[in-house]
Amino acid sequence: MNRFLVILMILIAGCMDGAVMSNGHAVETLRGEGRGRGSFAHITTGDSVSRIVNHPAFKAFSRLILPRENDASSDNTPLRNVRSLMPYHNHVDPDTVVGALNHLIDEVHDGKTIFYDFYGKQQKQEDPAKEQTGLFFYRGEPGAPFAMVCPGGGFSYVGSLHEGFPLALEISKRKFNAFVIRYRIGGEQRATEDLAAAMAYVFRNAKALGVSTESYSLWGGSAGARMVGNIALNGIASYGGGNLPKPSIAVIAYTGQSSFSADFPPTFMTVSANDGIADVSVVDRRVENLRNAGVEVEYRRYRTAGHGFGLGTGTDAEGWLSHAVRFWEKHGSAGVSAKALK
Repeated sequence: MNRFLVILMILIAGCMDGAVMSNGHAVETLRGEGRGRGSFAHITTGDSVSRIVNHPAFKAFSRLILPRENDASSDNTPLRNVRSLMPYHNHVDPDTVVGALNHLIDEVHDGKTIFYDFYGKQQKQEDPAKEQTGLFFYRGEPGAPFAMVCPGGGFSYVGSLHEGFPLALEISKRKFNAFVIRYRIGGEQRATEDLAAAMAYVFRNAKALGVSTESYSLWGGSAGARMVGNIALNGIASYGGGNLPKPSIAVIAYTGQSSFSADFPPTFMTVSANDGIADVSVVDRRVENLRNAGVEVEYRRYRTAGHGFGLGTGTDAEGWLSHAVRFWEKHGSAGVSAKALK
């Protein structure tokens, strides 16, 4: 057989297996998961936490992706066991976690900024703990309203991997912009102050970020929902963020916080009856109190999803985020988004 044809057949066979050899190195093809992006290759559930820490897309802020930023003891944990990093959360799906991270990797590969500091250099010098803060950005349509997502973790960690990034990705798929806040752990007051500072940052830089500040929404789970509830009750100025409007809606998931007032924004609330951390009877009473005060509330009470269910993947709470987005659209975001897209 012609030598050229033999070589060609070998190369074709190699491509069918998903890779060919070039100067002794494997070259990815477009088949399957391979993106052929070199140092910006995707993370997999077979990788360890150290893959996140050392990934070039996350340089300079990789530790802020993790629940506890200064804890290297989990670096060798396989991402298929990522649930072990977030003890207060349930139904953590490793594929969902890495999918949300890989979206960020693709954004960086395409030249987009995914992380923003909302505190300045001097503020960080005055309080070094503020080094452990920032905003992760999941882009929707330019000019569309934004959601601010506040993950929980009992103020002892920040569960962005489970109920921050995956939620923001789903919101962005619906054309809205979404931020995930990394706040200081250690207490509700300073975490809420971080949220107020982040809100002020987005409002100051809305044009550069490409987001609308009309009809924005606040989303929180567990401890993060307490932060949202604080802003819904007292306003952003009460926590040092300036005289900014309250959100068009508050999305409050599985928290035992009981505060309410007549000027609470319209509120979407969700919890599971078998929640072992948030007292469901307190949630029920809060819903009743808000409604009696004249606040519109949509309440989704599930049965078996437990505490900290995130997107609720694989539980009876799966799909709750779609209900929350429709509630947001009902209260103005859809009209603003449609206007932005014209």
